[in-house]
Amino acid sequence: MAEPGEVDAYFETTLGIDDPVLTRARERARSEGLPDIAVSPLQGAFLGLLVRMLGARRVLEVGTLGGYSGTVIARALPDDGQLVTLEVDPHHAEVARAVFDEAGIGDRVEVVVGRAADTLPGLEGPFELVFIDADKPSNPTYLRAALALSRPGTVIVVDNVVRHGAVADPADTSANAVGSREVTELVAADPRLEATALQTVGAKGWDGFLLARVVG
Repeated sequence: MAEPGEVDAYFETTLGIDDPVLTRARERARSEGLPDIAVSPLQGAFLGLLVRMLGARRVLEVGTLGGYSGTVIARALPDDGQLVTLEVDPHHAEVARAVFDEAGIGDRVEVVVGRAADTLPGLEGPFELVFIDADKPSNPTYLRAALALSRPGTVIVVDNVVRHGAVADPADTSANAVGSREVTELVAADPRLEATALQTVGAKGWDGFLLARVVG
């Protein structure tokens, strides 16, 4: 029986998921000392497909890191599309800008540096897709801001909500688990949203996405 990482590798190779541009993005982030917590190639491809399926022209990303997911998203946009991506760490933002430029999509990406809780209110919507992948305790704050920048049909994706089952364990009172529960409960209580969750297993372990669509 193959291991989850081997299954990831099979699909990445068979489906042609990764490519030299994305490989270099990972290598640059690693060489610059960024934490190795970017989405996996399969998860990145999922985001790219979402962009295309939605026909999105404007995408908001909360949590740039080294620009891997942003590169996948921006490459899926039309030539006149825009990705606005928020990053608290200036060094991470600098690395991401270099990655975007090398990938040839720097002209369609705006990197906003600062605490997302502070920069989100100054953004202009609407966005057709919002990808939230930053500090988990702030997920409720990011969801509320995303809703204010959305329109009917906008899809909101919150990453890392499962975290080895922590979200479903009431005994786990860590900030990450609490943030995941709170954002899930906010989604459930908001009549403007319809939602589901997808558990994932692979090279990054047991985790998952929360997906919500704005219906009104």
